[in-house]
Amino acid sequence: MNIVLLSGGSGKRLWPLSNDVRSKQFIKMFHPIEDNADGNAANSDTDNLESMVQRVYGQIKRADANATVTIATSKSQVSAIHNQLGDKVSVCVEPTRRDTFPAIALAAAFLQDKLHVSRDEAVIICPVDPYVDDSYFDCFNELEKMVKSGDYNLNLMGVEPTYPSEKYGYIQPEKPEHISKVSAFKEKPDVETAQKYIDEGALWNCGVFAFKLGYIIDRAHELIDFKDYQDLFDHYEDCKKISFDYAVGEHETSIGVVRYSGSWKDIGSWNTFAEEMHENMIGKGEMDEECVNSNVVNELNIPIIAMGLKDMVVAASNDGILVADKGRSSFIKPYVERLTQHIRYAEKSWGSFTVVDVQPEALVIRVVLLPDHRLHYHSHEHRDEVWTVMSGEGTVILDDVKKDVKAGDVISIKVGQKHTVIAKTELVLNEVQVGKEISVEDKIKYDFPV
Repeated sequence: MNIVLLSGGSGKRLWPLSNDVRSKQFIKMFHPIEDNADGNAANSDTDNLESMVQRVYGQIKRADANATVTIATSKSQVSAIHNQLGDKVSVCVEPTRRDTFPAIALAAAFLQDKLHVSRDEAVIICPVDPYVDDSYFDCFNELEKMVKSGDYNLNLMGVEPTYPSEKYGYIQPEKPEHISKVSAFKEKPDVETAQKYIDEGALWNCGVFAFKLGYIIDRAHELIDFKDYQDLFDHYEDCKKISFDYAVGEHETSIGVVRYSGSWKDIGSWNTFAEEMHENMIGKGEMDEECVNSNVVNELNIPIIAMGLKDMVVAASNDGILVADKGRSSFIKPYVERLTQHIRYAEKSWGSFTVVDVQPEALVIRVVLLPDHRLHYHSHEHRDEVWTVMSGEGTVILDDVKKDVKAGDVISIKVGQKHTVIAKTELVLNEVQVGKEISVEDKIKYDFPV
């Protein structure tokens, strides 16, 4: 089974835990499904929590251990994906954002040219962040069978609605059977119209569809002028912004849908996120007995005490602090857009970094390197750096000279000096940058010394 997970998002609706490089699917706030089944959800240790992308990947592998998973994403999310999933998934990187059809076309070309998937193989497209039970991915096996049968060119999964929602589009099946031909698509309606659709047997459109690889490759060539994957990648910014629904769905007459009747939730705000949290407090802090229907998520190393909160969410990270009524939390986006600030936390393929302090001519960063990982071998033209090892062991290379380091060691790095560090164990160090021009662009990379 070939599955492409679409990973996008600007990281504004779950601020301050999400940002431009850490979208909601990378926030670790859920207990592993195995823990939930064992009744261990009371543990709020953040080290034991998993993100939505980790949860979805695990569910796919439980449904089909041999599934090939490719994540279609922007360059800014690649490090977070490798940090959380390692090298277990392939990643198709969009050079720039061009909506879902160009993203799927690029992923299809990637599967054909890079992973050598044949034109007759089934490909399933799915959002990276559905909050569902395992039966959702069991339904993928039915989608694959639909593709292989050739009864329909385009195959969808529709969710049986539990209430009339204004947030989703609707799929109208011709018949009430488990698998049916699709008669129509309905745009996001008002509540009254949504109820009418439901009464007529319509399903929620959850953004899952499947086809033979050759089908979408041919459609891509009809709408985009490209030779192969590399050519499409090189000229990707010239692609018209268009959704898959408009480019393909509206023009295809041979469409089938399989019903999914299990749990499904689109978690897109603090209110819906909080509904799936297994404890009211994550991180350091206390809540008194007068708190009602409230949640605190604290990523800071200082405690939060909440007293008498009702229907509230409190979230704290190095990017900021949110105190909001749950009902109002879904309207956060325009307020976040007014802020002008640099990202203060990001996960990288080698670990993570947190901005601790910012001064006019100095910056303090906490760097955490995973065991057996390393930074690029690089230098800076406009700043000095001082590294203080807080914990762990590793090896520093400074102008091609190696030195083993441990907790308490201090390394001074002058302008122009080539440097890197290799972690033997998990390695935590404080990096102090000093200079009149401190910028992420001030980095010259070199080949790693032998």
